[in-house]
Amino acid sequence: MCGPLSVVNSQFNKMLNWRLIARIMGFLLFIEAGLMFLCQLVSWLYGEGFDAFALPILIALILGGAGVLLGRHAGKNLGRKDGYIIVSSVWVLFSIIGMLPFLLGNHVPDVASAFFETMSGFTSTGATIIDNVDAMPRSILFWRSLTQWIGGIGIVFFTIAILPAFGVGEVKLFAAESTGPLHDKVHPRISIAARWIGGVYILLTLLCILALILSGMPVFDALNYALCTTATGGYGTHSALLSDYYSSPAIEYVLIFFMFVSGINYTLIYYTILKGKIKKFFADIELRTYLIVALGASLVCALALMLETPQHSAEYALRHSLFTVISLQTTTGLATVDYTLWPVWLMPVLLFVMFAGACSGSTSGGVKCIRLSIMYRVLKNEFTRILHPRAVIPVRLNENIMPSSIVQTLLGFVALFIIALFLGAFVLALTGVAPNEARPYFDYYEAFGIALSSISNVGPGLGYYGPAHSWSILSPVAKYICALLMLIGRLEIFPIAILCTRGFWKK
Repeated sequence: MCGPLSVVNSQFNKMLNWRLIARIMGFLLFIEAGLMFLCQLVSWLYGEGFDAFALPILIALILGGAGVLLGRHAGKNLGRKDGYIIVSSVWVLFSIIGMLPFLLGNHVPDVASAFFETMSGFTSTGATIIDNVDAMPRSILFWRSLTQWIGGIGIVFFTIAILPAFGVGEVKLFAAESTGPLHDKVHPRISIAARWIGGVYILLTLLCILALILSGMPVFDALNYALCTTATGGYGTHSALLSDYYSSPAIEYVLIFFMFVSGINYTLIYYTILKGKIKKFFADIELRTYLIVALGASLVCALALMLETPQHSAEYALRHSLFTVISLQTTTGLATVDYTLWPVWLMPVLLFVMFAGACSGSTSGGVKCIRLSIMYRVLKNEFTRILHPRAVIPVRLNENIMPSSIVQTLLGFVALFIIALFLGAFVLALTGVAPNEARPYFDYYEAFGIALSSISNVGPGLGYYGPAHSWSILSPVAKYICALLMLIGRLEIFPIAILCTRGFWKK
């Protein structure tokens, strides 16, 4: 008997096509070389030479060429296993090569710090180990921003638009790379959908650059902040908080707007901007959840600040509350104030928005609002079943009945997310900070904040590791653990977890 399930199993359990994997990885390395060449142009433009990027570009080109040559006769059949291998390994490979400019330019002290900085960029986390960002060359600052921008939309998803040129099916890569439990189809062909969504991403970036320039931000800063804002990353070009460096409410409101928009499902933005389906936009349950969480948490924080600091105006409290909440919820990580100095009872509110995240199909991290919406409906149905044991109550979302398989996957994801969060916090608390530092202790409160920030791809954490300080005093082991948490958070755990199972590697 050969049903649909047996067909799927046969597709999944076939041997890995290593030649095709090498070919696609080689092509992706060509893209990384092209990105670093853009940074080399910036280096020449500002008279910074070519020491940092010339060798990494050459290495990327050589390895990319080797991969393409190795995969010359690989065929065109890309399986699901191949997709998971590519998606999981490309982030590590990109980070290994991408950390070379930091090391060759002597901008970071060691390999662990360089790998941490690069992984934080490609996963659009935004946590940094660089204490004095202002002292960095312009080309390095642009490289940090560019890693976030390409990582925000997804390295692999970005190339899906071009994969048909290889004659390779792209659905397997989309399934492994895209975030969220549901994927609306913009177009029957994933490659065309990727181009349209990429077009929305580029449009938002250009609009953000223009808006920041009109608000008074210098062009180079506007370019970098726009790249990290639309990617919901958080790498800035200055170490100081935004309000301290620019003192411009206009810039802050522009960033609030684009951070919030970048946290919306890009498919929904596409339908609204290009298709004119305004009704679909405002009827979306996930967007409503996103709005409720963002506005509710912002109002709570604003009221607390007005009570605690009556010397500041209501506009000041509301602006900084909106900026902080939206920055943390969209996992952007930019900051206008040091929120760790706020009343301690506000910390659970901020932890919740970091955990919740924004919308699926956006560049943000966290659990995502769509999962919160479904979980709320599952719990509501369970309470109803307690009162009415014989009732059959389906889980509905946007007038659609959710299949039980999606609900089970969602619950499994949340369970894995929480397990990884607490396990990561426990291990981080044991590793401590680098030896002989002025601050040798590392309590579980801070470890939990770092773990949540890493796995949700937020950037700043709690306590000392908030927006006012870098994470440079972490031990090398802690930096690698944080990098791993960033990766599994960015790929939403399953692509990494499945590689650790025996069944994946069986023929």
